[in-house]
Amino acid sequence: MRIAVFGGGCFWCTEAVFQDLKGVISVMPGYAGGIPSSGSGQAPTYEEVRRGKTGHAEVIQIEFDPAQIAYRDLAEIFFATHNPTTKNRQGADVGEQYRSIILYADEEQKKAAEEVMKEIQESGAFDQPIVTELKPLKEFYPAEDYHHNYYQSNPGAGYCQAVIAPKLEKFKKKYASLLKEKS
Repeated sequence: MRIAVFGGGCFWCTEAVFQDLKGVISVMPGYAGGIPSSGSGQAPTYEEVRRGKTGHAEVIQIEFDPAQIAYRDLAEIFFATHNPTTKNRQGADVGEQYRSIILYADEEQKKAAEEVMKEIQESGAFDQPIVTELKPLKEFYPAEDYHHNYYQSNPGAGYCQAVIAPKLEKFKKKYASLLKEKS
């Protein structure tokens, strides 16, 4: 198994997008890309990250089976399901905690992410330049339990209905062949 870490705005949205993909074992929302814990082992809290006190972004850590889905496919889906051209913003969510960021685990992931970014930029899919940060993964801090499986646990919530549900509908149409079969 391997991991991939992406931040594309609110982690409730990105978690929901990646959970139903073939080869994805688990998706965990969390925080990464900011100030390391300085050995204290103390994870940042949602409130600290939300207030911009840590430099961390809301991210997801995806555990996946590379025999079933390639890292490159995950990176392509990441770019197709958020706006990588807005610095520190996704929709109404504003601040560095909502920035577009890829935290790579090794040089192979870095190279694949760079290739995908270059191809998408050259394709003209976006009118503006891609501003996604690309950094090595240093530490990942799981988010508090109430953030896990947020969409599945709160499908009727306003944010879920207004933001996540339309994104999922569009995603599932485009990537139907990569979705897990429902039993």
